[in-house]
Amino acid sequence: MRRSALLLMTILAGWTLVEAVPPSWIDWSARSMQAPSNGEIGASAVWQPSQDFLSKVHLVCEKGAGPASFTECFLNQIAAAGAPADAVSFTRMLYQQNGGMVGIMTALKKYGPVDAAQVFYPLRANDNYGLLLVNGDPKILDVDDLQKLDRAAMEQNPMFQAVKQKFPQTDIWPGDRSSSAPWPLVQPVPGGGTEFIVSYPLINGCHACRHVGLARFGWDFDASGKFLRTVYIPTPLPPKMLPRPRTPLSPQPPQ
Repeated sequence: MRRSALLLMTILAGWTLVEAVPPSWIDWSARSMQAPSNGEIGASAVWQPSQDFLSKVHLVCEKGAGPASFTECFLNQIAAAGAPADAVSFTRMLYQQNGGMVGIMTALKKYGPVDAAQVFYPLRANDNYGLLLVNGDPKILDVDDLQKLDRAAMEQNPMFQAVKQKFPQTDIWPGDRSSSAPWPLVQPVPGGGTEFIVSYPLINGCHACRHVGLARFGWDFDASGKFLRTVYIPTPLPPKMLPRPRTPLSPQPPQ
């Protein structure tokens, strides 16, 4: 009897400890790291934060958490604000993969076997939206990971060289993925695979500098969803940058 009474007291003490912790501060990591039952990133991971979500999170985390734990507090607040378990799981998975950047999936488009997801990055200073290719191999690919682009093919292309000659500081930058339809163009490739065609701005210098054109790259996957390569797709120059045709001089009338 004494042993049973001791066990009962231990369970009750555990309940009391959990109840004493405010819901917004519970460590949700163990629960939220659980993947969907079939392991696929799906529509259940989509969540639209309320308009006052960011202001509320900053109020809680700046007062109650030090700088070192601000991001972890932010992650916990996503769950406390009512995000579905799969949405929290996705955010934590992305956080671990991308070097500690918080991202919330706001939209998903199914293509199969590889899908596309729009992600909101609330703590970024610029470009708060991104576009990911998900459910392939690897599980998540960021189309704005510029290191994966075939830059050599772009730099050898005459059209890009023409832009570079006129604007020497031209380089490729991450695209604006904030629209309501940020989705890439999709087309089949030989062997039953899929190519996602994504556009990127060419900017002459800094983030706020002049846009001088577009670059397009295809992200190629085989039929099973395994990532193969990126392919540069030559893009015509903007009309204002095309060489102007020379009008032949008309002969002068005799004096």
